[in-house]
Amino acid sequence: MKGIPLKEIRHVLLDMDGTLLDKYFDDYFWHHLVPERYAEKHDMSFVKAKDFLLKTYRHHEGTLNWTDIDFWSRELALDIPALKEQIRHLIDVHPHVEDFLKSLRRRKKHVALLTNAHSKTVKLKFRESGIGKYFDDVVTSAEMGAPKEDRPFWEKAERLLGFERERSLFIDDTEDCLRAAKDFGIKYVVLKGRASSKEKPKRSSEFLYITDFNELLEG
Repeated sequence: MKGIPLKEIRHVLLDMDGTLLDKYFDDYFWHHLVPERYAEKHDMSFVKAKDFLLKTYRHHEGTLNWTDIDFWSRELALDIPALKEQIRHLIDVHPHVEDFLKSLRRRKKHVALLTNAHSKTVKLKFRESGIGKYFDDVVTSAEMGAPKEDRPFWEKAERLLGFERERSLFIDDTEDCLRAAKDFGIKYVVLKGRASSKEKPKRSSEFLYITDFNELLEG
């Protein structure tokens, strides 16, 4: 594996959106479908609706509200879970993700999903992608009472999962989350540099990064 001593690692902690799954689904949902429906509901232009919504999103970014679809349903007076179901065909797994997950199972690693996503979103995406069967545990920020960017998330996740910081690998597409994990003491952290198939890969001067999971496959 690319700079990662897999034999020393017992716990593999993985983000979902943008890391394992193509973030295009989420980008399209929040930047196109929701503004479109909001504009229809309030008889306003798409541009005006999107501008208003982007400002509203930014206000809640980094908080538990950010990925709480029940909060957004109330805030926007839209059925967010139902809208997500409408475009569920856009949910897609990044290349070589399943190969990587299968390799972890063969090596008997403890594999946990650590996500800021709402539990309803996790359920939908597991159902559509089929990757749920590869995980021993699923931990959401709502359960922990804090987003992954905050230390309390990691303190509670450690107590729940019992992972060893020195023998854990964490992969995420957000550097703030990786920074929080590293500060907490997770020894191996990796940036998934390509979150969306529609965007150019990100590079990092701070973290080891990959653009495709085949970089973490041996042989």
